[in-house]
Amino acid sequence: MKVPFNYLPFQFKDHAPYFKEWKKLIKSCEFTLGPFVKKFEKSFANYVGSKYCYSTNNGTDALILSLKAIGIKNGDEVITVCNSFYATTGAIVACGAKPIFVDCDERYQINVSQIDSVVTKKTKAILPVHWGGASPDMNIIMKIAKKYKLKVVEDACMGIGGKINNKSPGTFGDISAYSMHPLKSLNVMGDGGIVTTNNPKIAKWIEKYRNHGMINRDQISIWGVNMRMQPLQSIVAEIELKKVNKIVSKRNRNAKFLDKELSNINFVKVPKRIQEFKETFALYMARFDKRDQLKKFLIKNGIEVKVHYPIPLHLQVASKKLGYKIHDFPESESQAKDLLTLPVHQYLSKKQLKYMVDKIKLFYK
Repeated sequence: MKVPFNYLPFQFKDHAPYFKEWKKLIKSCEFTLGPFVKKFEKSFANYVGSKYCYSTNNGTDALILSLKAIGIKNGDEVITVCNSFYATTGAIVACGAKPIFVDCDERYQINVSQIDSVVTKKTKAILPVHWGGASPDMNIIMKIAKKYKLKVVEDACMGIGGKINNKSPGTFGDISAYSMHPLKSLNVMGDGGIVTTNNPKIAKWIEKYRNHGMINRDQISIWGVNMRMQPLQSIVAEIELKKVNKIVSKRNRNAKFLDKELSNINFVKVPKRIQEFKETFALYMARFDKRDQLKKFLIKNGIEVKVHYPIPLHLQVASKKLGYKIHDFPESESQAKDLLTLPVHQYLSKKQLKYMVDKIKLFYK
């Protein structure tokens, strides 16, 4: 039996809905920003509950745009977690700032108890990550930010469709970035990103900066860049946004089954789930003894599993100048050795989920 990790062939099997809307776009010739992009931005803002929304060409640019929008520049420090995807820290560096790492907790989220200890006079912002589609305690993070008068930029790239006490990830901080990479809970046919904020001053700057700093066709007020989302992708995003709640609900049902079954295996550690938090399960991760051997065994048996990620950010070659070393962040380093990501997407059958669990049990038996 095959248990695929990649669900895109199933998702885009029916091309008709996209072609129907693309024909309208082609007829309109609105190929740069325009009504199709604005329609999606309005829909997304309403969906998450934010006043302002601007789409970008990818999630990484959404992070860079967010940091620049709050004034992050050369010499500033931004606190973040060391077990995220590269883009989180890469965005900080792209703004000329210095990433200051803290460890993660047992839920794979930023360890909020460590943030206070790394705040300095150069600290300008906290960049928490909703890692894997779960969420850190944003209320505590906001209290810390208020205490030190820091900005908060949320990396909610995996958080679309999630909830924290009925509030969407990405609606707590000053500004937030989302990703619509093909394997996110809301995805397009390629890359796509979103920035949201409730601050009108920040919103006005974003609107100009992502479009060359233009006031109109003949004038610019600031030197900007091109971070615009393509209208073709905004149409895909608009169609897929209507499906997000159903997708996340199905992933949660699949994850609940896996949690129950895997929790009964002595060699597996499932993270704690917080009842008031709804995860998107962009990644379903758990800790497994003999992870690398298990990975090979499962792949051999047709189960596509992944590792996110075997080397924490502070131990990457690119981080060498930051001065971190082995054992600086023991939780992240420990997790990097035994975390395994299992397929959990909405196209899996109960039979496939059971097959995966049975093979894991067989491996440890």
